[in-house]
Amino acid sequence: MLNDAQRLEAIIEAWLVHLEHEGGAAANTLNAYGRDLAQFSGFLGGRLGRPPLLADLADLDQRTFRAFMAARRKAGIESRSLSRTMSALRSFFRWLERREIAKNRSILQVQMPKKPHGVPKPLTVEKAQATVAAGMAQEVDWVAARDTAVLLLLYGCGLRISEALGLTRREAPIHGRDSLHIKGKGGRERLVPVLGIVQEAVTGYLALCPYPMHADDPLFLGAKGGPLSPRIIQLTMKRLRDELGLPETATPHALRHSFATHLLSAGADLRQIQELLGHASLSTTQIYTEVDRERLIAVYDAAHPRA
Repeated sequence: MLNDAQRLEAIIEAWLVHLEHEGGAAANTLNAYGRDLAQFSGFLGGRLGRPPLLADLADLDQRTFRAFMAARRKAGIESRSLSRTMSALRSFFRWLERREIAKNRSILQVQMPKKPHGVPKPLTVEKAQATVAAGMAQEVDWVAARDTAVLLLLYGCGLRISEALGLTRREAPIHGRDSLHIKGKGGRERLVPVLGIVQEAVTGYLALCPYPMHADDPLFLGAKGGPLSPRIIQLTMKRLRDELGLPETATPHALRHSFATHLLSAGADLRQIQELLGHASLSTTQIYTEVDRERLIAVYDAAHPRA
């Protein structure tokens, strides 16, 4: 039989299972929320001098939550991570109330940390094209062909790296398949068009890949035949930064930013870009209008004779 401290741990685990199966939370989100709750439990234990119990949660006031956030900030945690921690705690306490396990709304009275207003840093059209074309000259090398196919999916389709590497052999966008059905963050599904050059790159990679694949196997394989690690693509981008003189902001995710920004510059509708990226809110997509405005001003300053 569980003691009170173990019961609290079991309830936190049940909440995480709920987020996974009913909320469609991604694995990275679940891991982060689990760490957030573990850190909060550790903080409470330090204040109480014993492991926290379920009954302690109902007695927490705003000062306790603020003290926890202050301790996290003092430990060097940035506002973006603090905001995620607050979201995790709010979600957990709302779930406790809905399940009639415990009720405490003090957390809702604590102001969310202000997140820095970051603007995506896309590559220029020329540098993005150079990045995805870098491996084409080495197409006899299956690893180079693989990396090129992945980078083209990021820039040509606007996929997240996790979405590209999550594709199976059955889902491979080869010749004749001009769209992808993607399940992204929060379980949101979207249909993404696939350009002919992307289909060609994936088809070329499959022709060169030395490992047999079954329909449900990962589409992209590592050097030893296992699933390809995102770290390999990150290292590929690091090498391309050195070879092509790209900025430090040229990461795999920057190719997704470039996809959205270049579509916007070419006249695409913001709603359409939202659907292609799989954003839940249009406000998330609207940040690309600021990127495009900054680029327009930079071009104006460089080109106008009176600038």
